[in-house]
Amino acid sequence: MLVVLSLLLGAGLSACGLPAALLLGPMIAGIIVTANGGSRGIAPLPFQIAQSIVGAMIARTLPGWVHGDIGGHWMLFVGGVLSVLAICTLLGWLLTRMHVLPGSTAMWGLSPGAATTMTLMAEAFGADVQLVALMQYLRVMLVAAVASVITRILGAHGVHGTLASTHWWQMPDWLALAGTVALAGISIWLSRRFKLRAGAILIPMFAGMLLVHLGWLKIELPVWLLVGAYAIIGWHVGLKFTRPLLQYAARALPRILLCTLALIAACGGLAVVLVQVAGVDPLTAYLATSPGGADTVAIIAASSHVDVSFVMAMQVSRFMTILLVSPLLARLMAGRAKAAKRS
Repeated sequence: MLVVLSLLLGAGLSACGLPAALLLGPMIAGIIVTANGGSRGIAPLPFQIAQSIVGAMIARTLPGWVHGDIGGHWMLFVGGVLSVLAICTLLGWLLTRMHVLPGSTAMWGLSPGAATTMTLMAEAFGADVQLVALMQYLRVMLVAAVASVITRILGAHGVHGTLASTHWWQMPDWLALAGTVALAGISIWLSRRFKLRAGAILIPMFAGMLLVHLGWLKIELPVWLLVGAYAIIGWHVGLKFTRPLLQYAARALPRILLCTLALIAACGGLAVVLVQVAGVDPLTAYLATSPGGADTVAIIAASSHVDVSFVMAMQVSRFMTILLVSPLLARLMAGRAKAAKRS
């Protein structure tokens, strides 16, 4: 049922010209299946394989991004990353202050990092894990949907994205494909061996960029392999919306929707500032500041006429910063919430 629905929805959204239709279709299919009693999720290994493929896809498009993008516009990147972090912190503080959400839950739920990583870290810090998971995965889904619609409206679709115009079964460069598979396999092993959260996407991304830049590796990703990775990532998000979580969310959904839409709108306002101050084109600015997962944003960016290098440089910079500072901010916010409750 999941596969059939994914094929139908993916084909339908592709026919409508939506970028990342092959991500959104499986995502929606996963929600439909779990909402009707389906209980299976994506096992860690297939999801890590899909992440490593997307990481390699990013590496293929971003050789030399550090000195080309961050190195040349470091003040812009610092300002953009800190602005998104400030927006998340301010919204989290307001929601905690107004007792909309308990403790540090708002902070973890609004943190625009990898959804799975943020949920695991939130559990370790005593937040309401169900609320955090719902906020994280709802945000990823909404960001992907809104970004795809905006991309379609602006007419910036059709670079690689729907993959409809490419030859699905074209013979790949087998030697390059073997090197790409080896990169993905080693990255997965390292991330599992050393328990590196998000290592499955970050290691092939950075290692792949270095190897491509040095001329030691040609990244080869056949269309069928990318489509499979897109589907697994879509299922991973969609299947998180289990029936118990949806039932739990019934009373909290209005608050969570309001928080999520406020975050998306605030980041959209930051994109407008980037357009006005730095002359970045609107869609590139929007995707660069979008508070979605790096993997979903990467798929949408690769499907559109945008500066993929700029988008992913901003996304990865923000992700690494949030991983470092979120625990500190969450502790601070939880402490403030306890102090306010005592007083």
